[in-house]
Amino acid sequence: MARPRKIRFVEFEPDVTYFKPQAIPLSQLEEVELTIDELEAMRLSDLEQLNQIEGAEKMEIHQSTFQRTLAKAREKVTLALVKGKAIKIHGGEYSMPRKDGTGPVGAGRGIGRGQGQGRGLGRGGFNAGPGGNCVCPSCGHKEPHVLGEPCNKKECPKCGNLMTRE
Repeated sequence: MARPRKIRFVEFEPDVTYFKPQAIPLSQLEEVELTIDELEAMRLSDLEQLNQIEGAEKMEIHQSTFQRTLAKAREKVTLALVKGKAIKIHGGEYSMPRKDGTGPVGAGRGIGRGQGQGRGLGRGGFNAGPGGNCVCPSCGHKEPHVLGEPCNKKECPKCGNLMTRE
């Protein structure tokens, strides 16, 4: 029996989750899938300038796991840039414990697994990209998602709670 993967803690939810080469129709492109936890490893290492030990501590994983995750992420991004592939950011084995707009709104820690479904104990989450709805986890109010406006930064017009992506 395979050992279960350890959940990685992530503090950042990207507003933009898809990148593609200019002037090439999406139907003609191959995609590279970058997980949320792989993006977090790159963010901590390359933007926050943390070393692997510090990055691993932030994500609450072992340093060697952080190193493998970072290497895999950089390989995917390099492949996309060199071969002209689109990059789709979604999914992974992660948890977003903060409730300050940097992770899905929900009660307690949210766990995301595959297909970009970051879920806060059955509530909240996100599925970025065009289309979809923003929904209030408290009252259930729905409204169409507006591209470039993250649902988790919008207040519900009915009850005032922060909304999430359906």
